Amino acid sequence: MPSPRAIAIAAKVEAFVRDIVIPYETDKRRTAHGPSDELVQEMRAKAHEASVLTPHIIADGSHLTQRETALVLRMSGLSLLGPLACNTAAPDEGNMYLLGHVGSPEQKDRFLAPLVSGAARSAFFMTEPAREGGAGSDPSMMQTRCRLDGNHWVIDGRKAFITGADGAGVGIIMAKSDAADGTGGACMFLVELPDPAIRIERVLDTIDGSMPGGHAVIAIEGLRVPADQMLGASGEGFKYAQIRLSPARLSHCMRWLGSCIRAQEIATDYACGRHAFGKPLIDHEGVGFMLAENLVDLKQAELIIDWCADVLDGGSLGTAESSMAKVAVSEALMRVADRCVQVMGGTGVSGDTIVEQLFREIRAFRIYDGPTEVHKWSLAKKIKRDWKAAQA
Repeated sequence: MPSPRAIAIAAKVEAFVRDIVIPYETDKRRTAHGPSDELVQEMRAKAHEASVLTPHIIADGSHLTQRETALVLRMSGLSLLGPLACNTAAPDEGNMYLLGHVGSPEQKDRFLAPLVSGAARSAFFMTEPAREGGAGSDPSMMQTRCRLDGNHWVIDGRKAFITGADGAGVGIIMAKSDAADGTGGACMFLVELPDPAIRIERVLDTIDGSMPGGHAVIAIEGLRVPADQMLGASGEGFKYAQIRLSPARLSHCMRWLGSCIRAQEIATDYACGRHAFGKPLIDHEGVGFMLAENLVDLKQAELIIDWCADVLDGGSLGTAESSMAKVAVSEALMRVADRCVQVMGGTGVSGDTIVEQLFREIRAFRIYDGPTEVHKWSLAKKIKRDWKAAQA
């Protein structure tokens, strides 16, 4: 069972999202590349007034447990705008988690504090252009390079699909050092944005549109970063990425579960209120059964999220468990979103409700933080390793 404090926080978040945030879903400041920063800050001001801004981080700087976070983030996800309003959205939530675990006290004051307060957004610069052979699901292919020059690091490279870069105030950049002194390898750097050496080439037109700033292609040319802005140690970037990766995968699942619960509510209301062929739609088995199947998928998604959260709370990195959760939840929620569209017919493919947008967002979620197939491949490798170990 969730803790009493998680239940209390989640109840406040749910009330805020339903009463205050949902009316913003028709606001014209929502664009193809995500809600405007003006809209985000307006909602965050109201979240602050309601004491639900960054609710997963306690006043003393500590985090809720993953199991507690699951309930709170699910409630923030009841609207696609909810995570933005409550400051529980990606990539900020994952970046706050990483900075909280790896950042120095000075780095936390300078880079983490504005994220926790909701005053700034952030971007995580890892993925690179696929046509140039850059890093994607395989981070070892990273081509962005960094080299030490006096007391600065100089970074050059290109990045792609960088969520929220346009308008972000804080950036975490991954680059690879070729140093031969044993400190080479992936590195992470903290930077203030915008910076003239970090140029947005274009913001991509993508199937989704819920994240401010969209997803950008970035050129980094001669970026000089003071050595004290390296996050952690040189060559440890992939290790730190793992600290961020499993919780970030899981928090995606938490938020989108909330969105699909809301879609189910909308589709249920439609099916119960709409009549055809002499009776409510829900009384036609073809419709009622789809909503029943949604209940099953939603509950299974909730349970695997809670299971994986417990694994992370136990101190494990949860790499395999988070892969299993990401596959199971993203595929289940895709089915839920698709059925909601189908139940609602023409209304389901219109912009009259959030169901149509949610369908597009969930389709992208199946790729965020690793496509389903990459996670299955990773799990298959683990099965083989475990089998070999059992033979020894």
